[in-house]
Amino acid sequence: MNSLTRIFAILHKELLQLGRDKLTFGMIVGIPLIQLMMFGYAINTDVRGLPAAYVDQADSSLSREYLSDLGASQVIELGERLASVQELDALFDGGTISIGIVIPADFDRRVIGGIRAPAQLLIDGSDSIIFGVAGQLASLSPRFDSQLKVDPPARVELRNYYNPNRRTAVNIVPGLVGVILTMTMVLFTAVAIVRERERGNLELLINTPIRTWELMLGKIAPYVVIGLMQLMLILMLGRIVFDVPLHGSRIDLLIASGLFIAANLALGLLVSTVVQTQFQAMQMTFFFFLPSILLSGFMFPFAGMPPLAQSIAELLPLTHYNRLIRGILLRGADISSLTGELIALSTFLIVTLSLAIRRFRKRLD
Repeated sequence: MNSLTRIFAILHKELLQLGRDKLTFGMIVGIPLIQLMMFGYAINTDVRGLPAAYVDQADSSLSREYLSDLGASQVIELGERLASVQELDALFDGGTISIGIVIPADFDRRVIGGIRAPAQLLIDGSDSIIFGVAGQLASLSPRFDSQLKVDPPARVELRNYYNPNRRTAVNIVPGLVGVILTMTMVLFTAVAIVRERERGNLELLINTPIRTWELMLGKIAPYVVIGLMQLMLILMLGRIVFDVPLHGSRIDLLIASGLFIAANLALGLLVSTVVQTQFQAMQMTFFFFLPSILLSGFMFPFAGMPPLAQSIAELLPLTHYNRLIRGILLRGADISSLTGELIALSTFLIVTLSLAIRRFRKRLD
């Protein structure tokens, strides 16, 4: 009985402590809700509305009917008509489209012959799921009316850009760079100010003439170097072990990665001004990391998410960095064609760092 009394006393104490710790209680309730909502509502492997453009050199009634059938499938959202394949390539390099359709001038004759592929579907192979979705479009073979149907119909040719061998590592490794940097950079800085407070070092900082923004930038600077070291290590192992290519400029990659690292470090500093203990800092980091990895397009296709989930994902740095690193590494895109992603990361960095500086006070309370 005495043991039960002591056990219930400890149980009562823990419940009271959890009741006072509103952040931990919020995590207990919030994390399951977020997981349920993201997996049940936002995560959708049945991709619809992939951005697409086309080149129709035949400009016949059959080619227009074929394009109409492709659009009616709802797998793609047909955009502008282009004059040449080179214009399609430019849109691919900039990450504007996921699928391109090329209809040659002799399209009608190829359909009647049923031997040569009547059209080409160009696919952005930097996302492995898109190639599987494109198979649905390839099954929509062009036909004439019922009197002239070809049996079997001519098969549309699939051309996989950036990953012709369809190796999974080529898609996964670039995305993993962003995931690893998000996890480590936010966690490192999330405990920075809290650790100073717990160890008593904040008392020393209070007595120095250092300003808030100087302290914040001083906290960020060494971790930027650490993040770039992690980047080089991951890319080196990806190249040696998995033969992941680097088609773009290394300088562009360093600029994009440095900005992404700084954005995550600023977020970590903001978290450190909200929490009181290192344990809470780790909880908050996980709270941010979970939607980042699920909504950024790393695991699931971005185009398959509903508009609300896409809007939330656009607020996450990892979403924009995935587009940047896949564009530079796999597509060889110039950073000037990805300025929208750079602006989004810069805005996130400025806002979060400003909030962190505003919230921080060089006081023990």
